[in-house]
Amino acid sequence: QVQLVESGGGLVQAGGSLRLSCEASGRTFGDSAMGWFRQAPGKEREFVAAIDSSAGSTLYKNSVKGRFTISRENGKSTVYLQMNNLKPEDTAVYYCAARSPHLGISSRSGDYDYWGQGTQVTVSS
Repeated sequence: QVQLVESGGGLVQAGGSLRLSCEASGRTFGDSAMGWFRQAPGKEREFVAAIDSSAGSTLYKNSVKGRFTISRENGKSTVYLQMNNLKPEDTAVYYCAARSPHLGISSRSGDYDYWGQGTQVTVSS
């Protein structure tokens, strides 16, 4: 079983930055692709970024390319989402997710088997 705990959310002004962290329990973190998703009020959950187990490949939602960076430290069982130049439309609850081991990178929420509880990001204009 894998447990994911996000941290780093908060309130920031437009143009500001935040770094989200997601720490995973369990032995399989280093073999698992990881992703970040978000859900704004009244909207469906959407893909933000993903990274494969070795950090050799990444995927991004088009609207965050060049502003957000996903990374991971397998030795700390942690995945990060660095968010720069934040915009009010980035306001959402951000969720960390993990795939089962030895599966590839994906942008589809249905491909992820483990989810964190979410952390709120609010960007004021």
